[in-house]
Parts: sequence; C-alpha cells; structure tokens
Amino acid sequence: MRKTALKWAAVVATGSVLLTGCGMFGQEKASETIDPPVKVSEGSKDAAQTKTKENAQADKKTEMVKRELYLMDKNGYVVPQTVELPAAQGNAYMKQALEYLVKDGPVSNLLPNGFQAVLPANTVVKGVDIKDGTAVADFSDDFKKYKKEEERKIVESITWTLTQFKGVKQVKLRINGQDVAKMPVNNTPVNGLSRADGINFDDEQVADVMNTKPVTLYFVAQNNKQVYYVPVTRRIAADTDDKVKAVIQELVKGPSHRSTLVSEFNSDARLISDPKFENGKVTLNFNENIYGSVGKNIISDHVLNSLVLSLTEQRGIEGVAIQVNGKSDLLTEKGEKLTKPVSRPQNVNTGSF
Repeated sequence: MRKTALKWAAVVATGSVLLTGCGMFGQEKASETIDPPVKVSEGSKDAAQTKTKENAQADKKTEMVKRELYLMDKNGYVVPQTVELPAAQGNAYMKQALEYLVKDGPVSNLLPNGFQAVLPANTVVKGVDIKDGTAVADFSDDFKKYKKEEERKIVESITWTLTQFKGVKQVKLRINGQDVAKMPVNNTPVNGLSRADGINFDDEQVADVMNTKPVTLYFVAQNNKQVYYVPVTRRIAADTDDKVKAVIQELVKGPSHRSTLVSEFNSDARLISDPKFENGKVTLNFNENIYGSVGKNIISDHVLNSLVLSLTEQRGIEGVAIQVNGKSDLLTEKGEKLTKPVSRPQNVNTGSF
C-alpha cells in the first residue's frame, strides 16, 4: 500500500509530464516564425531589402524564451513555473526574470491559475551584476515593503530564480546600491545565498539543527486538473554517508502529513544494492516495489520524475538510470522502454494552465 495515494490518476494521462527517452516535461524549443522569400524586381530591390530588415527586426522583437519563475502557489509553496518571456537583450535576462517576480508587475497576465508573485508591488529592479559565480541584485526602497511572514518566500524566490542561470552559484542583495547582509524586516541573513540554503522547509520540527544537513526533495501538488512538482527541503543526519540513499529514503517516506503534497512511492520500495556513479550518471537498483499499480514493469511518471528532480539537485548528478533486480526492462506509463538515463529537464512545470 502506498503511504499517500494520489486520487487523481486520470489526470496523469493529461497532466504536464512529458517523458522522452532521456528527458522530461517537453523540452521543446521556442517556435520561430520565418517569412517566406519575397520575389522582387530589380527596380524594387531597395524596397525589398528594407522590408527584409523590418521583418528581421519584428521577428527579433517577438522572439520568446522559456524561463523558470519561482512563484507562490495557493498553499504558500514557492514553486518553479515555466513561462515564455520576450528575449532580453545582452545580459539583461536576469534583471528581467526578477522583474517578473514583482506583484502587479509584468507577470500579472502570465500568472498560472492559483499562483502569485512574491516581491513587493512597485519594486524596481535596478540591475543584476554577476562576477565569479555571484549574482548581485539591486532593488529600490519598495523592496522593503512586505510582511514578516513573506520574507523567507521572497528570499527563496529570488535565489532559486537566479540560480537557474548557468554560472550563477550564489546570490547577494542590494537596496539602492547598498549591500544588504540581512533582510530589512525579519533579519534573515542574505550575504551569499544558494540553493543549499533550501526552499519550502519541511514543517516537521528538527531538534538538533547543527547536526543535520539539508536535502531537497520534489513532491507532487495539484491545482484543479493541473499537477506540478514542488521542491521541499528536509534535514537529514549530518553524518549520513550516502546522500543518494538518504534522498531515496526520504522520498519513500513521503511528504509531511500536515502538508498538501502527495507521493506515489510504495512504502516498501527499497534499493537492493548501492548506487553506482559513472560520468555524471547514477544507477539505482530497486526491488519490485518501485513499480506502480498500473501494470507489471511500469514505473509511475510521478515516481520517476520525483527521483530525477530530487537527485539532480545533488552536485555531480546529471542523469538517473533505474533497474529492478538488476534488469533495465522498465516501461514508462506511455509504454516506452526506460533503457537510457533520464536527465533533468531544462525547464520544470511547463504545463499550460
């Protein structure tokens, strides 16, 4: 019996999860519009060239790119949602991403149903500089206008949105050009933020924080007919030797009973041998309890995706291969053979709302 059963199995077939041979969540590229060639006479050559330049400029202005914005859902979780934004010029893409986190800002018409932005309304993003892997975001005074209980969500949203970009390892903040070591309302330290600081902390109390370390797990949430993945940080014993094993144990344990999140892991799922690492890939050998209830040799999409998203948060892991009793004969819910490692998607939660 699963510890936490999903009651909306019919949604799975039409949800946002799209598994391919080595990836998930529909990693398609943004579509491009190309004008057909224009036949012109010699006399209208200049006019045609002008028109071609105008078309090229118009195409450039409408080019869209996919970005992950860390927004807040109706249950208060900070969640990645992939949206299409106009392609920013030069290095302005990080500044643009933060601008789309501002309440009542340009994100208003793009917000998925049940989600909201987290940065205080009227906040101006003055710029984002990056040097030696650190992105420094500068905000206006309106950044200070938030409630105490919103502070942690603001910090998480900024950090996880910026660290999606290649080369950004940590984040620092400024207000009106002045470095900020603590947040202005509840004094949360912000002098060097990273994903290691966590997100959506598990609400179960930890008695001895000093002797623990964080791991980030991905569980499933539902909003009407849409399902999506929520990162949750949980603390494990600091002396844990194998973080991969620890992550799997916590995923099998499932989300907190007090949360609104769910899991499809069978509570009897276990690794029957140690994980094997090779060239950025980890191979996991499970017992038969990793299978879903939808058929023999079939692994649930949600189980597979939670494993891949959670494990690729670990440094050095880029792909996950799964075996059962030493054999790689699993099938996805679509009936596809799972013979190759599954990589982390370029964008998470890409479903349309």
